Amino acid sequence: MTDDVAVLGAGMHPWGKWGRSFVEYGVAAARAALADAGLEWRDIGSVVGADTVRGGYPGYLAGATFAKALGWQGARVASVYAACASGAQAVNTARAQILSGLADVVLVVGADAAPKGFFRPAGGDRPDDPDWLRFRVLGATNPTYFGLYARRRMAVHGDTPEDFAQVKVKNSALGALNPNARYRKAVTADEVAASAVVADPLRLLDICATSDGGAALVLSGMDFARRHGVADPVRIRAVSTVTPRYPNTVLDLPDIATDSAAAVQPAAETFRESIARAAYEEAGVGPEDLSFAEVYDLSTALELQWYEDLGLCGEGEAAKLLREGTTALGGRIPVNASGGLASFGEAVPAQAIAQVCELTWQLRGAAGERQVAGARVGIAANQGLFGHGSAVVAVR
Repeated sequence: MTDDVAVLGAGMHPWGKWGRSFVEYGVAAARAALADAGLEWRDIGSVVGADTVRGGYPGYLAGATFAKALGWQGARVASVYAACASGAQAVNTARAQILSGLADVVLVVGADAAPKGFFRPAGGDRPDDPDWLRFRVLGATNPTYFGLYARRRMAVHGDTPEDFAQVKVKNSALGALNPNARYRKAVTADEVAASAVVADPLRLLDICATSDGGAALVLSGMDFARRHGVADPVRIRAVSTVTPRYPNTVLDLPDIATDSAAAVQPAAETFRESIARAAYEEAGVGPEDLSFAEVYDLSTALELQWYEDLGLCGEGEAAKLLREGTTALGGRIPVNASGGLASFGEAVPAQAIAQVCELTWQLRGAAGERQVAGARVGIAANQGLFGHGSAVVAVR
């Protein structure tokens, strides 16, 4: 048995604010992925849906919701919720089904219809819920969280608002080349600096929007892929879904306090560093083997943090890597060739799946003007609230 699973199809519904049901976006993405795979809906043995907790009752049954919308045909169904890591957890569930022999070919779907403005917790009083508490006790919206991380990088590593702006400049230029992106206009550093302050030091153009959108993948075992006539598919080689280790000494909302390290020595690596390490170990690769990376740029400052967490550079060296053009298209390790969340915005259950779509198109050499030359190994990384790790390594 091989540990690889094949990516036979990838599809997306473009990101935007469309004002329609998330189910419509997911079905469009699923049909695009099926067409890309050259398969019919009736060929699918299992559906794994990444859940949205908005949009009404069907949002809590995403797998079955998409299966019903595509037409009941008896497939297995599963639903996954892991906040922003939901898509990677759905991919991991599909991979487990394939490698265990429960299904030959699996459809993975995620979609969302996001609210206007920042995300907030569901209604009601829940004093045991850290996500509810950070709003009620601190008033800490997501932009506040992003601003705290930016301030930390400025204090610890000497990053500047000008460094953060250059991340947006890089990603917006790439998003302008991506037909699925919501924002398809390159911006300048002056335009970033002129945008409104949202959570000091971050400005409006430093922070990703909330969006509608959908993404889907068709995954199979390697034997199925060969029988289907695909001898050399893009392959998922690792999925990391690790959790933090105690004690956690870096503030990480929605938790509003750190753990005490008086009795237990903290781990040598942070939570996000452990996400990447687990993916590398499982895939048998290291950061030096990567051709490109897709990372979760909720803010421009957080993209810089991922450079270090993925081992692309040493601690405190991310801004230098950016300034040297290393992470730009044509650089040694392009990051967010898709345009990232800077160009897409957040459609929470879909975004980790969308990252794997981009890995797939890059590794196929089918990314058009944003193509990373000679792409052979890619990683997608993000983090879901409540301790959900998320990283996927794909190879060709």
